[in-house]
Amino acid sequence: MAAVNTSARAWTSPALDGEIYGQPLVSSGHVYVATENDTVYELSAATGAVVWSTRVGSPVPSADLPCGDITPTAGITGTPVIDQSRAEIFVVADELVNGRPAHMFAGLSTASGKIEVTEDVDPAGADPAALLQRTGLALDDGRVVFGMGGNDGDCASYRGRVIAEPEQGGTPEMFTVDSGSDESQGAIWMGGAAPVVDSSGDIWVSAGNGSVYSYSHAYDNSDSILQLSPSLKLVQFFAPATWAANNSSDLDMSVAPALLSDGQVILTGKSRIVYLLNRADLGGIGGQQAALGSVCSQDIDGGVAVQGTTVYLPCTSGIVAVRAVKFPAALHLLWSSGTGGGPPIVAAGLVWTIGQNGMLYGLDPATGSVRQQASIGTPANHFPSPSAADGLLLAPSADQVVAFAAAAHAPATSPTPAPAPSDAAASQAGSGSSAGGVFPAAAIAIAVGVVGVLVVIGGAFWLGRRRRT
Repeated sequence: MAAVNTSARAWTSPALDGEIYGQPLVSSGHVYVATENDTVYELSAATGAVVWSTRVGSPVPSADLPCGDITPTAGITGTPVIDQSRAEIFVVADELVNGRPAHMFAGLSTASGKIEVTEDVDPAGADPAALLQRTGLALDDGRVVFGMGGNDGDCASYRGRVIAEPEQGGTPEMFTVDSGSDESQGAIWMGGAAPVVDSSGDIWVSAGNGSVYSYSHAYDNSDSILQLSPSLKLVQFFAPATWAANNSSDLDMSVAPALLSDGQVILTGKSRIVYLLNRADLGGIGGQQAALGSVCSQDIDGGVAVQGTTVYLPCTSGIVAVRAVKFPAALHLLWSSGTGGGPPIVAAGLVWTIGQNGMLYGLDPATGSVRQQASIGTPANHFPSPSAADGLLLAPSADQVVAFAAAAHAPATSPTPAPAPSDAAASQAGSGSSAGGVFPAAAIAIAVGVVGVLVVIGGAFWLGRRRRT
């Protein structure tokens, strides 16, 4: 889309049966969304009306969990993923199974909502009530990849995990954080962002705080960025030199790793320190190329938007923009908006974010100033993200999806501050676009006129010659 018209809604869905924590998805002209009541919906892209809905199970009452902040029930929290080649949408649902919590993987037909596969994905020996499936889901060569963490409050005993479940069901592969007998926690939650899958199939995630607070203890993979092979073996990692102290202060790495187009990586989290890393050599403990401290006043949680070497970060007090430089390696704060704060996307030439005040904002990517805004209703929490596809910009409120349509005539927008990304960064950036062209309008008009005259003269000469022949 060249631009979005937020002056009027294209449609608003009916109130759904539970709160929305994930992104709405668009596939082949249809809109899909899941709720904390364990229900998956298909909505009409033209009107927002419900086409079908399927309840995959009974959600877990909040009172059945040792702690947490999702009420009144925990159901489908992570953003689903769609495999268009299979015409199937996948979710992981918190469910009551035989009266006890369980995490069930489910695949549904995108055409009918029929459940085609189910599988219990709780790790062996784990306490399902202590686990929360929070990340979005990703696809990687016939598998659905997602993270597991704990409920808000880090109560009970759990270990963070990355899980790769075959689309057709079966035994998943797993990577475990804080896997030692005296270790726990290390959630893979990333503020709801999905694991990042690069072009070679490697999986990139960030981990939250672990239970190890002493530097005399061996490093435990917590408070880190982890690169995993397609078989979920650890390839390399980075952790701050302060990782043990960060663990004791609940300073999670709580965003998705931002893979930049120039081979660098940006990582941040609750410490509000932004780290610049070399993608080919993450550096291990304390091996960052550069760091930028205190870029905002509150936690940075969730998915990021990437364009080239510029990253838009979801600080809960307002989106911030950071640019990386490779030679010499450095980070620069471009702007701090103080606006919005929900995980951003780039679409129609603007950076879009949802605020806790129920407003959808379109920010200028060069300055952070508000270019468009519209009321959508209060979201369920500060993690929901808008999405854009098929001529629609979609934004979730607490239990409805609001749609805005592409503008008939695109207004002038400032050029984006970096070229469009490639590889995994492209999937993080959403459908971003950059403005092009530097000729004034008058010059363009004159050039078009001259070309038109030449075409007319040439056509007349050809026609006369044809008649003489």
